[in-house]
Amino acid sequence: MNENRKPKPPTHTIFQVIGNDDKARWIRVGAGWANKDGKGLNLVFDSYPVIGRICLREVPPAENAEQPDLIAGVR
Repeated sequence: MNENRKPKPPTHTIFQVIGNDDKARWIRVGAGWANKDGKGLNLVFDSYPVIGRICLREVPPAENAEQPDLIAGVR
């Protein structure tokens, strides 16, 4: 492994969603990276929700440029 290589920013953000509609709370609980073949994702959870639902959303390109290290050291 090349130690000088920068970790790739995540392509997706994992949220725990509690509630519905305008009263829903979205809590970031992890990140995801697209596989090289584009047929799946690798997911890393900072915490695992036990209530609510999980929503996986693409990270907008502008956000990726601003926050390249959402989860430091994870590729």
